[in-house]
Amino acid sequence: MAAFNFTPSDPSTFMLMGIPGLEATHIWISICFSMFYIISLLGNFTVLFVIGKEQTLHKPMYLLLCMLALTDICTSTSIVPKALCIFWFNLKGITEGGCLTQMFLLHLISAMHSAVLVTMAFDRYVAICNPLRYATILTNARIAKLGLVGLIRAVLCILPLPLLLTRQPFCAKRIIPNTYCDHMAVVKMSCGDTTINRTYGLVVAFVVVGLDLMLVALSYGLIIRAVLRISSKKAHQKALNTCTAHICVMMISCTLSLFSTLTHRFGQGIAPHVHIILANLYFLVPPMLNPIIYGVKSKELCDKVGKYTRRR
Repeated sequence: MAAFNFTPSDPSTFMLMGIPGLEATHIWISICFSMFYIISLLGNFTVLFVIGKEQTLHKPMYLLLCMLALTDICTSTSIVPKALCIFWFNLKGITEGGCLTQMFLLHLISAMHSAVLVTMAFDRYVAICNPLRYATILTNARIAKLGLVGLIRAVLCILPLPLLLTRQPFCAKRIIPNTYCDHMAVVKMSCGDTTINRTYGLVVAFVVVGLDLMLVALSYGLIIRAVLRISSKKAHQKALNTCTAHICVMMISCTLSLFSTLTHRFGQGIAPHVHIILANLYFLVPPMLNPIIYGVKSKELCDKVGKYTRRR
C-alpha cells in the first residue's frame, strides 16, 4: 500500500512515529492490529447486544460485564484508528490538543477499567460469602451507582494530567516513538520543570492501580477463606468456578501491564520496539479476549449468544 509522505507544517504538532525500527513491517503489523480491533468490536458489541435484548440477563453481574465491554471498546478505539493511519498512510502528525485528549482518554478508560474489575471482585465476594443477601446488597441500581462513582474517581484523578501539561513549554522536537500519546512520553517533550507532572503521575498510578489491586486481593482473600470453610469438594469447585472468568481477565491485564512496566523500567538492553509492542498489546489483547473468556465461562451468556448466532 502506498504511503503518503505527510509532514505537518504546524510547529505545535506532535509526531507519532509508530514502531521505530520496524517501519518495513508496519503493513504486516497493521494486519494484526486490524484483526485484534475487529475481533474486539465484534465480541464486545455482541455482549452488549445480547445482554441488552435478554431480560433474563438484566442482572448485576451482566451489567458489570456491559461496563467492561464499553471500556474495552473505548480502549481499542482510542488507539487503533490513529495507529492504522500511521501504518497505512504515514499520517504521523497529531495536534497538541489531540495528543493531550488521547492521553486523557486512555488513562481515564484505564482507571475506569480498573474500577470495574474491583466491582466485579466485590460482586463475586458477595455472591460466595453472602449468597442469601446477594439480591438485596447488589441491585442493578447500586451497580450503576458504583459505576458512576468509578467514572467520577477516574475523571478527578486523570484530569490534572493534561491540565498540568498545558502549562508546560514544549521543545521544538516533538517526536513520540509510539503509536499513541502516553503521559510520560508527552512529559519528556517538555523543556520546563516536569517534577510536579512526574510526581503526580506516579501518585495517581499508586492510588488508582495500587488501591484497586489491594481491594481485589482482599476480596479474593475473603472468598478463599469462605471456600475453605465449606466441607464439600463439589461446593468448593462450584464456588471457585464462578470466579474463573474474572481471575482470567485480571491475570491477562496484570501480566501484560507487569511485563510492559518491567521492560520499560529495567529492560535497558531490550530493543525499543519491544517496549512499544508490549505497551500496545496491553491495550489491544484484553479487549479482544475479555468477551471470549466471559462467553466461554458464563454458560447462561453462552447459551443466549448461541440462540442469536444459530438464527438464519
